[in-house]
Amino acid sequence: MRIYIKVIPRSSQNKIEKISEGEYRVHLNAPPVDGKANEALIKLLAEHFGVAKSAISIIGGKSSSRKMVDVG
Repeated sequence: MRIYIKVIPRSSQNKIEKISEGEYRVHLNAPPVDGKANEALIKLLAEHFGVAKSAISIIGGKSSSRKMVDVG
C-alpha cells in the first residue's frame, strides 16, 4: 500500500491523523536532523499498521516534510 504523509517534526507528541484515504499527517517529537525524524516515522507507522519496521520504506521525500511511503 502506498500512502502520502505530511510530517510535522518537533511536535509535543507522536501521533498519526488520517486526512483522507491514503493521506496522513504525522506529528513527531524527533527533530529533522540526521534522519532522526525518518527513523521515528518508520517506527510509528510500523506500530500503527501492525507491521515490522522493515516493511515500511520511504520512497520519496526523504529530506522533505511531504513523503511517499510504501507499507507492507
